[in-house]
Amino acid sequence: MDKRLDDEAPSARGEPGDPAAVSPLAALIARASELGGGAAPVDKWNPAHCGPIPMRIAADGTWFYNGTPIRRERLVRLFATILRREPDGEFVLVTPVEKVGIEVEDAPFQAVEIAAEGEGEAMRLTLRTNVGDVVTAGPDHPLTARRDTANDGFIPYVRVRGLLDARLTRSAALELAELATLGDDGSLTCWSDGARFPLAAAEPAQTAQAAR
Repeated sequence: MDKRLDDEAPSARGEPGDPAAVSPLAALIARASELGGGAAPVDKWNPAHCGPIPMRIAADGTWFYNGTPIRRERLVRLFATILRREPDGEFVLVTPVEKVGIEVEDAPFQAVEIAAEGEGEAMRLTLRTNVGDVVTAGPDHPLTARRDTANDGFIPYVRVRGLLDARLTRSAALELAELATLGDDGSLTCWSDGARFPLAAAEPAQTAQAAR
């Protein structure tokens, strides 16, 4: 086993939920580790598609391999750096020599924290994800939302990089709702970095509710 993987796994068998214990995936981890820190330039790579692997990102942001949660945050962040969404909607992990498909139930990332500077049209919203990305919502990182009819609210997202979005957690969504205003067209509107983002068409009584 690669020495870098020895640092990740306490034994050759590994722990439950430790993908480094599986040889094909261990090789993928090793290659991803060699790319260094930060998001990799995955949009520039076009390797052969090697098929899907049994990896899944749940709607709450938890990563699974073979049905078992990946407990090591370092591994989750490593996988996140080589994640890409294809134009056809497929999510893949990419290195210069291989590409494998994974399942994503909703958005691959979670926006866990939001900070606001300024007010009204001069407001800037900065969001932090569960995998360490920090982005300012704006033309390059737009906010979007879909209605959550089950909870009479909305579910907001922010574009992180490429075609990858982060879903705001309930607490972050509630903060966003408090920062938003009801627009003239009846939509719940938020400004950030000079851009206006309609979040949801809503009645006044509904505007303070975000998705649970």
